[in-house]
Amino acid sequence: MSGTEQRDDAAEPGRAAGAPRQGRRLSDKILVAFHQACDQGDFEVAEQLLRVLETMLTRRTVPPDANRRRNIETLVAAHERLWHLRHPEADGEF
Repeated sequence: MSGTEQRDDAAEPGRAAGAPRQGRRLSDKILVAFHQACDQGDFEVAEQLLRVLETMLTRRTVPPDANRRRNIETLVAAHERLWHLRHPEADGEF
């Protein structure tokens, strides 16, 4: 680690130095990055992140994820958001 890349283990009380961080799942972090890319209008990056998320959520897991249905619904909602951002003229046509 360089001098500018210091870990601040003291900022996380009760966490031993070098212990893995507990937090959001990787798929949740990718979803947050997807929404940030959408907010910034970077639809190409948003689409790539969505493909990664789709790969993660649709592969077979053993044992099956109990949240699979919610995860798929979230993926569909993300696809819908990106489509609406890319096709603003279609809003209100229904």
